[in-house]
Amino acid sequence: MKIVCVIPAWNEEKNIGPVVASVKQWVADVIVVDDGSKDQTVKAALANGALVLRHPINRGQGAALRTGTQYALENGAEVIVHFDADGQFVADEILEAAQPVITGEAEVVFGSRFLDKEHNLPPLKKRLILPLARLFNRFFLGVKFNDPQNGFRVLSSKAAKKLDWRQDKMAHCSEILWLTKKNNINYKEVGVTVRYNEFGQRMSGGLRIIKDLFLDKLIK
Repeated sequence: MKIVCVIPAWNEEKNIGPVVASVKQWVADVIVVDDGSKDQTVKAALANGALVLRHPINRGQGAALRTGTQYALENGAEVIVHFDADGQFVADEILEAAQPVITGEAEVVFGSRFLDKEHNLPPLKKRLILPLARLFNRFFLGVKFNDPQNGFRVLSSKAAKKLDWRQDKMAHCSEILWLTKKNNINYKEVGVTVRYNEFGQRMSGGLRIIKDLFLDKLIK
């Protein structure tokens, strides 16, 4: 079974090389989508054996994942792993996370920081941003997940073809959850390790996600 990992990257020259090297041993191909980086992200990814797609401007993580996922589907991927470029996830957990998809138990696996795995979640995110995200997802999108903003997920090719998310930035996480429910796709949540090196998401980022989703729901 051909497993392909898609990694969106923006100005990640310090992390992308080791991340690609660690992921490469578990999958058939690593696709890095460079989202308009101004540093040496592309050079570092290529040096470590990734196939690199490039956005000429920074469009956002959701857009980069959509580009990489479509390319993976067009090139024979049967299982697609979404993985972050900053080193917060553990590559050794890829096969464990992918197992339900490989065996047919689920079509989509969502990683969770709250299912018996290690995380060093910053207090603001743990106590305010994520609870707000859970409430929004439950009452406005009608979905209930332990971890609504986790970038580690695994898709079967069948599911990936159905999940046509349109949010270009961070709100794509919640949109993918909503589309999974809307399309009656069988899913499972599994625990994944998350080790933050930098705590980049502030309250303004969480509110921006909610604003993007709310406006999108109003438009629809």
